Amino acid sequence: MLTFIGLGLYDERSITVEGQEALRNADRAYAEFYTSTLLGTTLEELESHHDLSIEVRDRAGVEQHPDDILEAAEREDVAFLTAGDTMISTTHVDLRLRAHDRGIETRVIHGVTAQTATSALTGLQNYRFGTATTLPFPYAHGADGLPESVTRTIDENRENGVHTVVYLDIKVDNEAATNRLDRDETVEAYMTADVAAGLLAEEYPDLVGVVVARAGSPEPLVEAATMTALAERDFGDPLHLLVIPGDCHLLEADALVELAGADRSTLDVV
Repeated sequence: MLTFIGLGLYDERSITVEGQEALRNADRAYAEFYTSTLLGTTLEELESHHDLSIEVRDRAGVEQHPDDILEAAEREDVAFLTAGDTMISTTHVDLRLRAHDRGIETRVIHGVTAQTATSALTGLQNYRFGTATTLPFPYAHGADGLPESVTRTIDENRENGVHTVVYLDIKVDNEAATNRLDRDETVEAYMTADVAAGLLAEEYPDLVGVVVARAGSPEPLVEAATMTALAERDFGDPLHLLVIPGDCHLLEADALVELAGADRSTLDVV
């Protein structure tokens, strides 16, 4: 059996009860933290809380060379862990299909995702979100200005009146540094919302954005303003993301004003 388990958003306690039971009953556990991480815990705390050892794999070890994971799952109950949900954003469908090719039974135990937490924290209705996009560091895409993939997504969503989630880049400079739970600042960088807003303000200075910081933590932050204004603020420790509201239902507008400090006059209310 190969069981994919989402660990949730913040620390070792963010996992569901079902996920915790499956993890503690597993014979072996693997994890990847190259797509996202849990900023409220360490690998040692995670292992101690669940009373097992966890082998952290790099991207190549999961996507290109997963044979040892699959071979173990042919003989034992194996858990595969990621932050959030293993099939949302940090998708590992390929690994699941490889397991099926070998006749290995699989299951998925879902975790809370940034998408659902963002909807809950902002009061924006989940079914009114359009296509999401990721804003990379400028050095990562090498082009002048914003990548076309970002502007196209924002513009199309605005035209359709739906909300846009903008995920912010996470970079590991040294591929050998697979374990983000070690907090090695020399090999990783998390884009913060003020930096993201500054980049977006070059194209959309008066566009309203909503910062969601540290979703899933005991003290998340939600704050709305124009991109120009957000670029001048400090939102504290990562992880951060941005939401660009589309046309807002009256209740959504009320939520943004009350929960995020939005200026109602800047919102498109329908």
